[in-house]
Amino acid sequence: MDTPEYLAYDYPLLSAFWTMLWFVLLVMWFVLLFKVIVDVFRDDSLSGWAKAGWLVFAIALPFLGVFVYVVARGKGMGQREMAEARERQAAFDSYVRETAATAQSRPSSAQELARLSELRNHGDITDDEFRRAKEQVLTSSSTPR
Repeated sequence: MDTPEYLAYDYPLLSAFWTMLWFVLLVMWFVLLFKVIVDVFRDDSLSGWAKAGWLVFAIALPFLGVFVYVVARGKGMGQREMAEARERQAAFDSYVRETAATAQSRPSSAQELARLSELRNHGDITDDEFRRAKEQVLTSSSTPR
């Protein structure tokens, strides 16, 4: 019964600030650690033994290993990140161009209905053929592509 009971007002505001600051710094360090590990595997210029050495250094002495890696290879780390971002953007742009080209090559349902109407007016198709083609165009346009 002699144990003190800690309430919210027993933890001062400045202590809460320092706790949050250390927590955010710890999360940022973990993000940096994982970025270093990913960069070690991404770098094609490193041999297998060099990659293993950097990983052991970063895992055995985490703070020092990450700090030394960022100082020694930080510029290349940023260049590899930018190259990968450019490749992803180029792949996305090419996908968008291909998708837009295929979407533009297909006539819209309104254009197809106008073409069918012209064919019927010229007498090239019968009213029954027009009705069936019209139903087909309308049902194909209502389904998601």
